[in-house]
Amino acid sequence: MRPFDMGTIEPFTGRPGFVGKFVHSERATLAHWEIAAGTELEEHSHPHEQITLLLSGKLELHAGGSSVTLSPGQGVVFPGGETHRGFAHEDCVAVDIFCPVREDFKNQ
Repeated sequence: MRPFDMGTIEPFTGRPGFVGKFVHSERATLAHWEIAAGTELEEHSHPHEQITLLLSGKLELHAGGSSVTLSPGQGVVFPGGETHRGFAHEDCVAVDIFCPVREDFKNQ
């Protein structure tokens, strides 16, 4: 067991409108995001599977010709390689789980 405290993790602010904190295991990454209202997540893809859970706010997501607007407690699953984008209609807090580990987030 390896406990962690989100309050002690250094925030990542390298993506405009996002503040992220990351926890990594051997096989997965947990990302905790605070997203400012009006922030657009540009279209992108990555090889990682991604599970997104919205904790607060209103977040619109698009992938594969479909769209969904999430409310707190709702989420989506993106298969690895699926192109997706989003827009925060309100200030949001979301959690992403990525598998395998997001190596690009390890040194943030």
